[in-house]
Amino acid sequence: MIAFIQEIFSQIQILSVEPSLQDLFSPELLAVCFFAFLAGFIDSIVGGGGLVQLPALLICYPNVDPIPIFGTNKFSSISGTSIATYRFSRTVEIPWRIALWAAGAAFIFSFLGARSVSYFPKDALRPVILTLLIAVFIYTAFKKDFGSIHAPELPHNREVPYAIILGVVIGFYDGFFGPGTGSFLIFIFIGIFGFDFLRASATAKVVNFSTNLSAVLFFAFTQKIFYHIAIPMGLCNIAGAVLGTKLAVLKGSGFIRVLFLGVMAAIILKFGFDTLKVMIQI
Repeated sequence: MIAFIQEIFSQIQILSVEPSLQDLFSPELLAVCFFAFLAGFIDSIVGGGGLVQLPALLICYPNVDPIPIFGTNKFSSISGTSIATYRFSRTVEIPWRIALWAAGAAFIFSFLGARSVSYFPKDALRPVILTLLIAVFIYTAFKKDFGSIHAPELPHNREVPYAIILGVVIGFYDGFFGPGTGSFLIFIFIGIFGFDFLRASATAKVVNFSTNLSAVLFFAFTQKIFYHIAIPMGLCNIAGAVLGTKLAVLKGSGFIRVLFLGVMAAIILKFGFDTLKVMIQI
């Protein structure tokens, strides 16, 4: 049986990493699986799972090429996102007309954003993104009724154009840069489309799945995923997403709003610290 499992692993081309049976029970893998579960839980409700999962991968595997680490992170993320999307679709009335148009545009422009990374100095955008994150947090914190009720405001004939524009902008941003994508989506679905937090979170999952799929396909075709790490992480991410979506539906928009603000605060602190380090180096 051991020889059979090792033979399966040997058929998977995972760059320079040679998986073994011991890798399945290594402290590093157990640690990243725990954080994958936590990331799946958080990400399924308000986004921001990468804030937990990606740093855990980089810390646990410090001597590994970071590019396939990003691919592994995306593989795990899409596992939970797909389940969260499915579970939300069974219990929440998702506006599919808006969600699918936004997701389609996001899929295409996420790939274009990833291809554009080498052409533009993305670090120059850090102060702008940090300012936007802070503005979103302040607005949500002080506007107590923000996202409390579901009251779509856009005229029917404007929903699709706005959804496409949203998909283009968010898709390109996620492929090019990424931090806070899920939170930006929720904020826009509430602020522009008039959704409540629960429907905004559910709809954001559809778009997030699309952008993650674009990235996973890119990493898979270029053989930049550590599958022996990504598959166990993906299963744990799914478990976290199942728990997260169940809690979100039970607790409703008020609970999501509180968690949204908490995750936004963490993203701002982390992103602000990283931005400061980049500016000091410059």
